Amino acid sequence: MIIREIEYSFDDIYYYSDNMSVLRYIANSKTRFHTFVANRLAVIHESTKVNQWHYIGTKENPADLASRGATIEQYNRNPQWLRGPDFLWDKDIKFPQCTEDTSFIGNDPEVKKPVAVCTVQSFEGMERLISYFSNWERLVTIAARFVLAANHFRNAKDSIKIDGNGKMSMKMSDTLTTSIVECAERSLISYVQHKHLSEDIQTLEKKCPLKISSKLSKLDPFVDKDGLLRVGGRLERSDISYESKHPIILPKDSPISRLIIENIHRSIGHLGKNSILAVLRQKYWILGANSIIKGLVSRCVRCKKYQGTCAKQKMANLPKERLQADDPPFTRIGIDFFGPFEVKQGRSVVKRYGVIFTCLTIRAIHLELAYSLDTDSCINAIRRFISRRGVPVFIRTDNGTNFVGSERELGEEIKRWNFNQIQEFMIQKRIQWEFNPPSASHFGGVWERLIRSVRKVFYSVMHEQNIRLTDEGLMTLFCEVESILNGRPITEASDSITDLNVLTPNHLILQRPGESFPPGVFSKTDSYVRRRWRQIQYLADLFWTRWRKEYLPLLQRRTKWTKPTRNMQVGDIVLISDNAPRNSWNMARVIELIKDKDNVVRIVKVKTANSVLMRPIAKLCLLVESD
Repeated sequence: MIIREIEYSFDDIYYYSDNMSVLRYIANSKTRFHTFVANRLAVIHESTKVNQWHYIGTKENPADLASRGATIEQYNRNPQWLRGPDFLWDKDIKFPQCTEDTSFIGNDPEVKKPVAVCTVQSFEGMERLISYFSNWERLVTIAARFVLAANHFRNAKDSIKIDGNGKMSMKMSDTLTTSIVECAERSLISYVQHKHLSEDIQTLEKKCPLKISSKLSKLDPFVDKDGLLRVGGRLERSDISYESKHPIILPKDSPISRLIIENIHRSIGHLGKNSILAVLRQKYWILGANSIIKGLVSRCVRCKKYQGTCAKQKMANLPKERLQADDPPFTRIGIDFFGPFEVKQGRSVVKRYGVIFTCLTIRAIHLELAYSLDTDSCINAIRRFISRRGVPVFIRTDNGTNFVGSERELGEEIKRWNFNQIQEFMIQKRIQWEFNPPSASHFGGVWERLIRSVRKVFYSVMHEQNIRLTDEGLMTLFCEVESILNGRPITEASDSITDLNVLTPNHLILQRPGESFPPGVFSKTDSYVRRRWRQIQYLADLFWTRWRKEYLPLLQRRTKWTKPTRNMQVGDIVLISDNAPRNSWNMARVIELIKDKDNVVRIVKVKTANSVLMRPIAKLCLLVESD
């Protein structure tokens, strides 16, 4: 700043200080300083060079007078304050010589003291050996190789041979024996026991009883001649083997315990927990073995492949089309096909099919007869329904590939339908048509359950008549079954005679509530049409009032799938559930998630070896979770 303010040019600039510590700081470039000094030195080194700094004695330094403080008279009497040091007036300036070494700082509080730290990566060879292997038999074999090599080196004098040329050779056998393998196994187990159960072993070696709080107190343990901790137990007088009477004790949290259980699980063909535990107890007693086995079986990919269950998720909230009141019956419907039924036509027998239309709101049904399984027959059945029940605003069906549940014959025929033609018909009628995901029959449970009821009533009536129906008879039977099911209660029955009758779909469809339903009071001046309209309106309002109070609360409870579970993730490996034998189910990988309004994954896209499919999680068995 001073140089910028003085309007002169300088050939050389020198700096003088009588503080030896400052000169040492500036001259030293290797030593580390504390923050304040380090920041000041950085500014000095950025704007000056080390050879510009020199030493000046305190008596010759005019700045010393200002730093100590003085009066004006003292300043005037001191010639150095105005003239500077005398050596600056010499023709050849000789810098004052410093008698101290500026390169050595010594014990200065502003200097960071270096601390020599020697870091050594320490590990135990046995621990590293155990953690390296994921197979118990392989671990024991390698440990046996170490034991074999140690024995050879221990007996090296006997195995060294010198030939005629003076060359020395040592012959080593690479054949493992049973005794060496058993020795290696004992070494591994002894290491684990002394690492995790050392306190109990020391107590037993001192011939002292174990503490009551010890995990081994109920096993009556003892240390055998090989130094291994074994179960004492109560089977000393039995005629079973020594290892079964006194199995080796192993801790729960040791990798060796897990390796032994995994080895047994594989050797017995991936059997369940009880089988693993029975084989394990013949030689080992692992603390907390039940939880280890349970976790192992739940993670085993092969066990999942043959015994794993399909994924589940918390039951979803009901869709809005099932909860909207005050609309006419069959405003929102579900459709499905069922059958076939054999009817008599002249001297021949032909097949007919049923079409069920289910009101999603009041659970009423409408049955139509389909004379074939072509596209026109499906459209005609829908047209007859619309003509009798009115145009719905919403239709939900199963996907085209599983439109008819599990009937193979119907499924193959409906695959040939022209769904574009059906879709055009829906658009003309301004009907919203939605499909359930493929293979998701439980998405259509609202009509699948009613199809079962239809079959039950239908076959009961057919069994009583014991005849083969004609088309007319089958259509009549459909109407009777429809009437019976629409008269079924959708609310709980009461034992009290003062309560209203149970609510049925017929209360809204037929506008006939039954004998105990109050018809209302009307004046004599009302015309018949007005009285009829008021009665119908009254009955409809009463139905929806009871529907809200009595029926909707019944839908509140989740009868199953009550807890949320892990959502499927992209990269999960799954099995696709199929009607084929389980060992032929296709394996796939999840590539896309489809979440519902609650941000829960219920449908996913999976990639198999040949194609990409959309499936509900209920049809997928999780094998391996993504990382």
